[in-house]
This record gives sequence, C-alpha cells and structure tokens, in this order.
Amino acid sequence: MKRIFIIATLFLNVSLSQTYPTGQNYPPPTDLITVPTAATLMRGSFSLGMRIQDGGGMILGLRAGITDRFQFGLSYGSSNLIGDDSLRWYPRPEANLKYMLVDESITTPGIAMGLNTQGFGNFNLGDSLNRYDMKAYGFYLSASKNWKTGLGNLGMHGGVSYNFTETDDGDEDPNLFFGMDIEINPEFSFLMEYNAALNENDMTTETLAISRGGYLNAAIRWTFVEHLHLELNFNNLLFDEDKVDYFKREIKIIYIEYF
Repeated sequence: MKRIFIIATLFLNVSLSQTYPTGQNYPPPTDLITVPTAATLMRGSFSLGMRIQDGGGMILGLRAGITDRFQFGLSYGSSNLIGDDSLRWYPRPEANLKYMLVDESITTPGIAMGLNTQGFGNFNLGDSLNRYDMKAYGFYLSASKNWKTGLGNLGMHGGVSYNFTETDDGDEDPNLFFGMDIEINPEFSFLMEYNAALNENDMTTETLAISRGGYLNAAIRWTFVEHLHLELNFNNLLFDEDKVDYFKREIKIIYIEYF
C-alpha cells in the first residue's frame, strides 16, 4: 500500500504546471468528444461548434463565458440536415450550463457542475422512448487534472451524471464517464473517452442500443490556425457486432473567439 502511495505521489508531481504549453493560447478543452471536463470558457470568450454526424446529421452550438467560472450555451440541430430525405429537426433547443466549483491546483483537480441536455444521433419519438440514440449527460459533476509533459498538456477527466429528461425508456440510473487528452505537438491532440451508458440498460426497443458495454470514443484534434479546431471522431468503438458492423465517424469544428 505504501509503494502504491509513493508511485501515485510521484505521478502527480511529474512535470506539473498550471501554464499552458508553448504555442497554445487557449485553456484546456471544455469538452472532449462528448464528455464534459471541469474547464470553462474564459470570461469574454465564446465558442461556436459544429458537429457533423452520420446520416447527414448536424448539431450547432454556441457557448459563452459569462465569468471565469460560469459558461452558458444553447444547441440545436437535425439528424438528417444534409441529404434528400424529409428534414427531422430535434424537438427543441438544448441547454449547456457549467460552473466551476473548485479551481485546479498542483495537488487537486478542478471540479465543475453542469447541465447538458443535448444528446447525439436520431431523436426517437414514441410513448416509451422520447430520447436520443445516445442520451445526453444531463446534470453532471466532473473533475479534471492537467499536467505539462515533454509533448504538451496531458489531461485526465472523469465524472458522474444523471439524465432526468430522457427517462421514458424506464432507465433512470446515474451514469459514469472518463476521458483523457494529450497534446502530440502544439497543433495536434489525441482524445479518448468512455461513457459507461449505465442509463441505457433497460431498452424498450431492442434495436435502439448499438453499443456493447458503453461508448468508447477516440479523436484527433487539429488546431491548424489559432482558435480554430478541426476534430475527426471515431465513435462507438465497442459497437454490437450483432446489430451493426461499423463504428461511427464524425467531424467536429470548434471556433473560439474573444469579445
């Protein structure tokens, strides 16, 4: 037990720094691929995001840093915005709120609480469904810890969430999520996350869940000009081979600016 404590202490103190890596003028990510981190937008900044999903779907989101601790945003989209089929808009705009409770320090992670009602994929209408293919995180608590390595910033993230808006399928369990991001150089970052999807166990429609044991997602993020990120996502790597024979590919574009 003592040996484990010593190793953990050394790990927490390797290359610790609260400054951003050289060439990076923006804070750690406020989200990974779908997982929320404890970071918030700086006061006086805003981000415009576009997520291009499979099947021609698209989600547009706008977020603003009201204070250095609080950000507010809205998102809206369609599951088939691009294509030649009839448009299926999401039933409502969705909210994204986050407040940082505890600042990150050398020894402790940052902790934030938030609300995100935006799910992903199709919105399934029905008396026993009324939910997205991948449920939103809902109300959540997230923790993040960042280190400066020889390559750049390394962030570890995790949290617990509870979705109270998509419960018509009979599953109201809380959920867990984890993730990490690491800079390869000042332009490229690698992201990976795991959404346990504990609130998607009791399915009234057997074909709705195409994951097997939660959602494992990975991504490459490219900051090819200052404040502009292009992200290539590989989602649902733990897909159920009995229902689908592929994982999902998405593109996400994020633009951050200050006013």
